[in-house]
Amino acid sequence: MRKSYDFTEARRNPYAKRLKKQVTIRLDVPTLDYFKELSEDLGIPYQTLINHYLQECAASGKRPSMTWRSAGRNRVSEAAATR
Repeated sequence: MRKSYDFTEARRNPYAKRLKKQVTIRLDVPTLDYFKELSEDLGIPYQTLINHYLQECAASGKRPSMTWRSAGRNRVSEAAATR
């Protein structure tokens, strides 16, 4: 390996912007703590772990359970009734 490299002629990867997109999401504290703890156990950054998990969900066609617990009502049923 060289002691130094000359990057004056280097070009940026033209496909880099297509690889990932920065987004902002709001996560519950327990959910975020779960992924952070798991990422420490696995030795990878938690954002990479969340991305990997979401990739697996998308690839397998996994759909979330949409039953929310709130004050004895089922919000999904209410939302469906208003359509």
